[in-house]
Amino acid sequence: MPGTSGNGSVTRSTLRQQIADALRDEVLAGRLQAGREFTVKEIAELYGVSATPVREALVDLSAQGLLEADQHRGFRVHEYSVEDYRGIVEARALVLDGMFQVLATDRARHRDPDDPRVHTAVVGVRRRAEEAQRAAIAGDLTVLIGYDLRFWRELAALFGNPYLADFLHRLRLQSWVCAVQHLRRLHDLRGHLWSRHTELVDALMRRDLPSARSIIAAHDADSLALIERLAAG
Repeated sequence: MPGTSGNGSVTRSTLRQQIADALRDEVLAGRLQAGREFTVKEIAELYGVSATPVREALVDLSAQGLLEADQHRGFRVHEYSVEDYRGIVEARALVLDGMFQVLATDRARHRDPDDPRVHTAVVGVRRRAEEAQRAAIAGDLTVLIGYDLRFWRELAALFGNPYLADFLHRLRLQSWVCAVQHLRRLHDLRGHLWSRHTELVDALMRRDLPSARSIIAAHDADSLALIERLAAG
């Protein structure tokens, strides 16, 4: 954690983000499990910082749907049900379909393939897709989550609408938080994790929307079936 030198508000903002990132990683790693309760004081002591940036970080995570705030008891890691997961997957699919529709009607911003910014962005997205795919095939859930979130954020940015990109990122994050509590029960995740990132990128770059939609539909159906099966024991 950085010290208190320099501009106080900047330092506090940096601490706020670092604490939020650290706690989000703990939730995604399954170390902060669903239903776990804690207070601002507990987290502040854990990281050796004042209560203000901790409270702000916890409020941020609550706004993202990762935590629940209780005025008298502090905060609790949000417990998502299978029904919640089903709703998140459905919302995720609707957002993606809207993005694909933008591509289909040729209204995506910065769509000129000769624009070096587009080329650089596409290369970056494909690299992220390859990294996520390798992690998924290897069954490395922690690495996959990090690359998967970055992949979808960077892919969504290509469509030029930051509001849709932010909303999709929030849905992807929530779906992972929900899924993690079930996926961590499996000792070997190889063969269970979605690994068609590069196929999706290739389909979108070809503007082959039927294939892209088919890939997403299969992803959603397989993911939901897996979580339902794990939740049922």
